[in-house]
Amino acid sequence: MMTCSDPLHTFFLSTRRLGFSYWSADDSALAKSLWGDARVTAYIGGPFSDHQADARLAQEIACQREHSVQYWPVFLIASGELAGCAGLRPYRPDKGICELGVHLRPEFWGKGLAEEACQAVIDFGFGVLSAAALFAGHHPGNHTSQRLLTKLGFEFTHEELYPPTGLQHPSYLLKRR
Repeated sequence: MMTCSDPLHTFFLSTRRLGFSYWSADDSALAKSLWGDARVTAYIGGPFSDHQADARLAQEIACQREHSVQYWPVFLIASGELAGCAGLRPYRPDKGICELGVHLRPEFWGKGLAEEACQAVIDFGFGVLSAAALFAGHHPGNHTSQRLLTKLGFEFTHEELYPPTGLQHPSYLLKRR
């Protein structure tokens, strides 16, 4: 079980079951437990080596420093266990559009946590960041992500090349209401 290393940890964003934190350089073991799992990264260009998971961690930390967003680590409030990550990154900053993403560890699939995490991120994106819209895409074989995005109100707009997989990924937009 991978848990938050700081027992006095506070979250900047939370839902009924989830707490959102910020990645730090001390989170290598957490990053490897998430992005080092071939099941988590199967649709995003994985499996990732330990070196690639650490590089991804550094990328998320840099994104937070430079843009005030990242795919934040998400923990179960009840246990402190790492469920995965969910968050935002710049997509088309000139148009006020951020990209939404979520990666959960397999033991947390099918429990409604992805929807719960994404809804919190959507509310944060529109409420705190005043984003004009949110973009999201998914691997063409990931029908679970397709259903989630549709359920959250995203509308299909186009197919877009996702370099890590070399495939055209279905792409969606959720506009501010």
